[in-house]
Amino acid sequence: MADIKKTRVSNVRKAGDNHQVITVTGGSPHSYRRKPCSTCPWRVDAVGEFPAEAFRHSADTAYDMAGHEFACHQSGSGKPATCAGYLLRGAHNNLSTRIKIMSGRVDLKKVTDGGLELFESYREMAEANGVPPSDPCLQACR
Repeated sequence: MADIKKTRVSNVRKAGDNHQVITVTGGSPHSYRRKPCSTCPWRVDAVGEFPAEAFRHSADTAYDMAGHEFACHQSGSGKPATCAGYLLRGAHNNLSTRIKIMSGRVDLKKVTDGGLELFESYREMAEANGVPPSDPCLQACR
């Protein structure tokens, strides 16, 4: 049986000159942020922190029955943690997240918006950050 605590980078995609989207597997099953970080893309006041391409790459985390989650960029790939903004607004249809919630590995009662205004959906967040509403990556977003 594989050690679930060992983190492995499974995909790296360029998202502009100074950004990339990293997909990781493994890591602590209980690792999730309790509130949005200072530049969380789910924060309405953080528009423009990341290029539109980053939102295109991550859109599939908001697809029905998605199997991987939206991670907190400040946690990094060495100690990945699920993003608090995502847990509050974008994880409703994500299979991986729903399983973590049902099994007690994520406790949504411990996650707060900290009084910050968050986007209501992945689509709203991506569009505010420059992804056109007609972009194919958003078509399957819930």
